[in-house]
Amino acid sequence: MTIATEPANGTEIPPVAPSVEALPQLVDSFGRRIHYLRVSVTDRCQFRCFYCRPPGGIDLAEHRELLTLEEITRLVRLFTECGIERVRLTGGEPLLRRNIMPLVAALAALPRLRELSLSTNALMLARYASDLVANGLKRVNISLDSLNPETFREITRGGDLAPVLAGIEAALRAGLHPVKVNMVVMKGINETEIPAMVEFARENGLILRFIETMPIGEPGQDSISRFVPAEVIRETVQRHFGRELRETRPPAHGNGPARYFRIGSSGGEMGIISALSQHFCEGCNRVRLTSRGRLVLCLGREDRVDLKAPLREGMEDEPLRQRIREAVAKKPERHRLDGETPNIPPHRMSALGG
Repeated sequence: MTIATEPANGTEIPPVAPSVEALPQLVDSFGRRIHYLRVSVTDRCQFRCFYCRPPGGIDLAEHRELLTLEEITRLVRLFTECGIERVRLTGGEPLLRRNIMPLVAALAALPRLRELSLSTNALMLARYASDLVANGLKRVNISLDSLNPETFREITRGGDLAPVLAGIEAALRAGLHPVKVNMVVMKGINETEIPAMVEFARENGLILRFIETMPIGEPGQDSISRFVPAEVIRETVQRHFGRELRETRPPAHGNGPARYFRIGSSGGEMGIISALSQHFCEGCNRVRLTSRGRLVLCLGREDRVDLKAPLREGMEDEPLRQRIREAVAKKPERHRLDGETPNIPPHRMSALGG
């Protein structure tokens, strides 16, 4: 069912408290510096992509269960005072969260935050791209798994491709830079579109990342049957363009786990995110805050820490910062998406914000 909620700009968020003195960087027990936080602001989405949500949907949070915009702002401030430098707003679809614009403005004003970005399905982006830029957003990541309207409709269970393409155009026009496009590659569904997606990205000045499907959305056996490893993706691009792919340094805004490749000397770049075939856990730099206020330390594990309860019980800033530091210190060494932990819920991606 399509959610009709729309953002509005009428709610004021209290001014951000003055920053505290410099605090140590966030470092886990394996010596990894954690400086990237993904914040889910809603679990609702207009699409029901089969690799993300089960056929019957998910147990959506009631409004009182969600962190308020003021609570999100305070927690993100505390995270930045602990060492977080980059924040990405996610969902579900974050543009469905009411009064998202004042939240964007409040977070963008945090003195320690270097970059604020947003993950979106782009369905509402044509309407809100300019407002997002005006309120301080720097860039967007857009999910786009097919350029074929019928395939797109199949993957999203009824979604319309046209407004998504319009949203990408609006993001470029508004000055959100860079615009990253993510394609989950699935055997028998969209793997034949790999060359077309590369051409689309090159023609429009987009940063394209291919993503291996992971067993965290649909039932594990289904995702395994659709699995296309990173090396096959790379070979497909190389074969189509007749040029060697050479690994290169990630772009300046590369906060994530993608390995980037240049197509020949002037053919553009692409990234591949390989959570299974070539996992990137040793360089993981992120944690996730769910819309219900749980800190998730690893997408492929069940480790999480409740931050909403102490927040609503009146815990002061320094004890909350200490709770964050202690939680990050317990971040596991690696994920368990390879079958070692078989009981990961099938709706994990949509529940945790990706």
